[in-house]
Amino acid sequence: MAHLDSEVKEECLREDLKFYFMNPCEKYRARHQIPWKLGLQILKIVMVTTQLVRFGLSNQMVVAFKEENTVAFKHLFLKGYSGTDEDDYSCSLYTQEDAYESIFFAINQYHHLKNISLGTLGYGENEDNTIGLKVCKQHYKKGTMFPCNETLNIDSDIEIDCVHLDLSKSPQDWKNSSFFKLEFYRLLQVEISFHIKGIDLQTIHSRELPDCYVFQNTITFDNKAHSGKIKIYFDSDAKIEECKDLNISGSIQKNTQYVLVFDAFVIVICLASLILCTRSIVLALRLRKRFLNFFLEKYKRHVCNADQWEFINGWYVLVIISDLMTIIGSILKMEIKAKNLTNYDLCSILLGTSTLFVWVGVIRYLGYFQAYNVLILTMQASLPKVLRFCACAGMIYLGYMFCGWIVLGPYHDKVCSANSSFCTLGTWGPSKRGPKLPSSHFALACTIDIEFFKDSDYGSLLFVFSMSSMVLFCKELTSVLFRITLGPTENSERVDSVRPVFGYAMSPL
Repeated sequence: MAHLDSEVKEECLREDLKFYFMNPCEKYRARHQIPWKLGLQILKIVMVTTQLVRFGLSNQMVVAFKEENTVAFKHLFLKGYSGTDEDDYSCSLYTQEDAYESIFFAINQYHHLKNISLGTLGYGENEDNTIGLKVCKQHYKKGTMFPCNETLNIDSDIEIDCVHLDLSKSPQDWKNSSFFKLEFYRLLQVEISFHIKGIDLQTIHSRELPDCYVFQNTITFDNKAHSGKIKIYFDSDAKIEECKDLNISGSIQKNTQYVLVFDAFVIVICLASLILCTRSIVLALRLRKRFLNFFLEKYKRHVCNADQWEFINGWYVLVIISDLMTIIGSILKMEIKAKNLTNYDLCSILLGTSTLFVWVGVIRYLGYFQAYNVLILTMQASLPKVLRFCACAGMIYLGYMFCGWIVLGPYHDKVCSANSSFCTLGTWGPSKRGPKLPSSHFALACTIDIEFFKDSDYGSLLFVFSMSSMVLFCKELTSVLFRITLGPTENSERVDSVRPVFGYAMSPL
């Protein structure tokens, strides 16, 4: 009798194991079980993608408003701004007269902001709750300098002097102030900071409530190099704040309610998906426990860890993570839509990453087809080898970067810094000093950059040698990746991912 009970338990366990490793279509044919999770995932892909696209369009207007205001501020407050930045700074000065004119130009433009600006701008309060500009200058404590005699006597301690310019005085009154008598031989930098408030009205055309902004602007006149060139940096940090009083009539409120209802429906869909996937993992853990006990009782040995992990479906874990991120991101989006929160960045990270996970999860369902399953198994088998190879290739890449920066940096602007050297290894554009060549492959463009060869014979020879090695390296990289990727497909007739230990459970009854 005990023997019969044991056989019944064994047959029952075998049935459960076989059913667990079936795909949704096989489960439906075996027990007519409706694949709720499959249908829910398809619906979730449509809903989440639609939600992300709507949020992306809204976020795009936010980014465009910030960027356009930054460009407008540069034209308003920087004297002689051409419309394009010079490298990482906006513009530059070369005479003392230009420096004084640029400083007082920014001050004068700030005083007449409401009369000259085309935007919906107003004065904002600074950190000390006052309206106006804060001008600070940094300079060495004291010193004398005589370049003609090659003598220098300077105290390297830095002093910072600041003054607050309110709107009660005109800019002309400040020109005679002793604060603006600059000693350029010991001046390090002059910094002008001010706050400006603005309202984004373009969202009304999209039937959304407008946002209120505070722009923390800083103009920096950098003279730290003392090379005869003062670089002007303009930095604008925009913060979204809740508008204190909004009174807008029309159909905007209705549209907001519809969007909130849609976001709530997305949350419900994700909650249902989260519950079903969590339930599947719990049932899988129970089945694993039954299998481990049976294996220990009948064969007197433990199942290896690799086989135990077969019961944990990684796709379900991925779906659970994406569901949690979508739920949190949808709640933040609803609060942003209602103008109770303004944290666009966190919401973008959550919704964008969750949508990525949702679409990656589609690969699981493609694995049910034999042709796609071969490709997926090939990717799984080759991934560790590719990562190890990339780690080794990264060492060579960094070696070329540092070598190019130190050896070739003085001779060419494309490798004059560590950052430019890093970017140059990936792509090669036209040189500022050389001819305007179209962007092309790195090694090819290097061989035809004529201006570089004029700089140094030694540099050009070493450069060609380095680039030739790089071409050979890229060729080997392509060949090895091709072999790694296609290698496992030679023995991929067996597309079932279940390990051999389950051969007993999956054998025919």
